[in-house]
Amino acid sequence: MRRPTPVATGPYAPPAPDRELTVLSADGARLHVEVHGPEGAPPVVLVHGWTCSTAFWAAQIRGLAADHRVIAYDQRGHGRSPASPTCSTEALADDLEAVLAATLTPGERAVVVGHSMGGMTVLAAAARPRFRAHTAAVLLCSTGSGRLVSESLVVPMRAGRLRTWLTARVLGSRAPLGPVTPAARRILKYATMGAASTPAMVEACARVVHACPREVRHAWSRVLERLDLEDAVRELTVPTAVVVGTADRLTPPVHARALVAALPHCVGGTELPGLGHMTPVEAPELVTGKIRELVTAYAADTPNEPVKEGA
Repeated sequence: MRRPTPVATGPYAPPAPDRELTVLSADGARLHVEVHGPEGAPPVVLVHGWTCSTAFWAAQIRGLAADHRVIAYDQRGHGRSPASPTCSTEALADDLEAVLAATLTPGERAVVVGHSMGGMTVLAAAARPRFRAHTAAVLLCSTGSGRLVSESLVVPMRAGRLRTWLTARVLGSRAPLGPVTPAARRILKYATMGAASTPAMVEACARVVHACPREVRHAWSRVLERLDLEDAVRELTVPTAVVVGTADRLTPPVHARALVAALPHCVGGTELPGLGHMTPVEAPELVTGKIRELVTAYAADTPNEPVKEGA
């Protein structure tokens, strides 16, 4: 089956990168990386979520690349990064560290932005020396550290064992998503977006999500089902902001509130009324503005500290 391609026009059409490279992770997994914007500009690293790709960040890349160096990569098995037999939070942390080491100079620190599974990637890497050496601040969008299936609101019924079981079956389904049809758009909008999301937003997200191979979608759903990064939250010691939509069914605000309460250096929690899980697409200007604020406050003139190679 031919997979959908990203939208070709409008604010959610992925811009052409200035540079592309392949980065090898610790286990040899190959990661597709894109770099946008001028060399020497403040760096921003974008880490997408489950079933997404670099195309998910089109609006942020367009909004930042004029005066930032924006680095985006495809998580293993997603986008143009080949699938790997290893699916774990440790592998996600390895991958992020590899991208940071390959794209940032010694002592250079970036604002790292994670959406959904991308935020979980950041948490998994929080205690790693190379992550700490290369990270000035973090923005976590629509994410959580555990209890993802039991807290999910995708299945509209009372919380309990039955809802948890059904949610795991729905999110972990091996069924192909198929082409992007009107029915598929309605389902995706219900599960992942707010009621006021525009047709352009829904179309952009549907094309990205439906392009993810079903084997990859299933493999990573099992990782998310067992996710437990509660202790990792306390290791994320850099300034961190949190954003969530109040109508997020996949990672409801209860997760964001727990992060805000547990983070050692939280610099703000923002709840967006009526928005769903796809906050960078549903509120592109706000998310881009949050990134700019973090760069200005923490990354624009960050003192260099040498990276200990091999750490």
